[in-house]
Amino acid sequence: MKKAYFFVVLTAFLFGTMEVACKAAGNQLDPFQLTFLRFAIGGLILLPFAAAELKQNRIKLTAKDILILAGVGALGIPLSMVFFQLGVMNSNAATASVLICINPFFTMVFAHFFTEEKLNRNKFIVLAIGLAGLIFMIKPWNIQEGNTVIGIVYMLLAAVFFGAYTVAGKVSVQKMGIMAQTSISFILGSLILFIIILITGKPVVAGVTDSFILVLYVGIFVTGLGYYSYFMAIKNSDAATGSLAFFLKPAIAPVMAVIFLKETILWNTYIGIGLILAASYMNIRYQRKNNEIRQQLDS
Repeated sequence: MKKAYFFVVLTAFLFGTMEVACKAAGNQLDPFQLTFLRFAIGGLILLPFAAAELKQNRIKLTAKDILILAGVGALGIPLSMVFFQLGVMNSNAATASVLICINPFFTMVFAHFFTEEKLNRNKFIVLAIGLAGLIFMIKPWNIQEGNTVIGIVYMLLAAVFFGAYTVAGKVSVQKMGIMAQTSISFILGSLILFIIILITGKPVVAGVTDSFILVLYVGIFVTGLGYYSYFMAIKNSDAATGSLAFFLKPAIAPVMAVIFLKETILWNTYIGIGLILAASYMNIRYQRKNNEIRQQLDS
């Protein structure tokens, strides 16, 4: 269990630096370009582990599987993560880092309509607290300097599409495993984004040398190592314990934004972070309790 918590903390730290690094790199690179590079690198880093997982489970991918993974990847990379990068560039990193963490709440809503995981009283309470936290983070009655309406809209769209990506991925993950599903969907999603970049005439590698270290960091460490450590946390415990990383991330990322970007955290941000942390903790606790009940029923 100690190993699991090590990976939880490592994941939280790496994901906690994501918005700061993406904002710094995005100052010199196109959002579409940076998203493509980031997930192409991350997906390729995870690929050897994905191949080992497929071999271990004796899974052979069919054309239908590839098509499903391409659909999952399209939700995750050209949609969710491009909106994420656009949101980071049009809002404070501290705000962006917390807003993206509300994606599990959208996952619950999508799961209610497309899976057997229906909303109940506990989930409605979690959603209500998360919504309250969202309102305090945005502070629509007086938006904080550095945040913009379009930036907040982009981040909310990123969270919505990531919630859809998570639900859509639950179908394919049951067959091939989480490492394979993530790696292949990242690579296919990046290829779709690459085609969009070529069609729109956006840069692919122009300017990368000026931000080479940051591109490598967000690709190798944040995306590649970050997701790997997240999966290792799950492997050495369970999904609920692995999700603790997303519980810790909203507390780490604003500190990084203050240190490296000199951002200012106001009172509403503290309240918003506190409410979203509380909702995340309740969600994790409910997941763990449901997993225990399922295990008892199966045994």
